[in-house]
Amino acid sequence: MKDTELKALVTLLEDEDEEIVTHVEQKLMELGTGVIPLLEEEWESAFNPLKQRRIEDLIHMLQFELFQERLEDWKTNRSEDLLEGMWLIATYQYPDLDLDDLRQQIHQLYVEVWRELREDLLPYDQVRIINSVLFNGLKFRANTKNFHSPANSMINAVLESKKGNPISLCAVYMLIAQKLELPIYGVNLPNLFILMYEGTESTFYINAFNKGLIFTKQDIDNYLEHLNIPPQDYFYEPCSNEDIILRCLRNLVVSFEKLGDYHKSDELKTVLSKMDDQFSGLA
Repeated sequence: MKDTELKALVTLLEDEDEEIVTHVEQKLMELGTGVIPLLEEEWESAFNPLKQRRIEDLIHMLQFELFQERLEDWKTNRSEDLLEGMWLIATYQYPDLDLDDLRQQIHQLYVEVWRELREDLLPYDQVRIINSVLFNGLKFRANTKNFHSPANSMINAVLESKKGNPISLCAVYMLIAQKLELPIYGVNLPNLFILMYEGTESTFYINAFNKGLIFTKQDIDNYLEHLNIPPQDYFYEPCSNEDIILRCLRNLVVSFEKLGDYHKSDELKTVLSKMDDQFSGLA
């Protein structure tokens, strides 16, 4: 369809006949995300508030459709790339977010840590160095004041503010560890996401939400006992990147519900309902 035809179609969004508007919206949705740039141009030049609102709704629906398609494609083809998965989560709020820019930011953090590490360091000392650089030097920290803010699950916002929730701070930690080729993985605990250093001679756990506190399996036992939750094997073992992304989505559902933004929480519930049969994870 030519641009002139598209513009004529968009003009009909001003029509007072709901049937015509519905038909136009369906037609534009069928054309897919390629029409977003034109819709944005039309929004900027529109003086009719009703037309602007309808264009905004259309753009969001198209971006949400793209969000779901990209998430499924990542799960099927590139789930080993945790950063891409975290980027996708962030594109729900920031559709124009650049993945390469995030990669550069993570690389810079890696360089900061790499400068301080030595090859002869033992696992505990390696982790203490990462903790020192991230939490003391770079000032990454837990966002306890606004724990349920959606920004805590958006990696771009976490990298900018240096504040996050357990899973986002763990994700940043893991991404740096991966570049350092250290065996550090995510672990799904009830109400808390942690990390695990799983080496051939040394295994221990790391709480990124508490400045990288190092602890043991016995500490997890005590934590579960305090919550009156029976131990499960997966409370002590590495989880997949799919688990991490699913848990991020669940966190966002709670965040938007607490803000009273039920439209967004319902949208993400729709995503989760489609993913439940494909992803394992813990709320």
